[in-house]
Amino acid sequence: MSHGIKSWTFKEVEKFLIQHDFIFNYVEGSHYFYVLPSDSTISVCVPFHGSKTISPRTMKGIISQSKIDKKVWFSKK
Repeated sequence: MSHGIKSWTFKEVEKFLIQHDFIFNYVEGSHYFYVLPSDSTISVCVPFHGSKTISPRTMKGIISQSKIDKKVWFSKK
């Protein structure tokens, strides 16, 4: 199943990041931070608001922070 930019939940983003070698670093309020152990300068902030989908603007930021190509994000899971 492919995802558009509008249909990602926190759990799906978290799963995707973990599959791409990110690890949980810390939480601040409702924002979870993940880092890439091989490059500690890459940090991704993912907001958690229950089962709500993440807004397109926020998803663009997450994709940019992760440095993972958009094609990978939107390819089949």
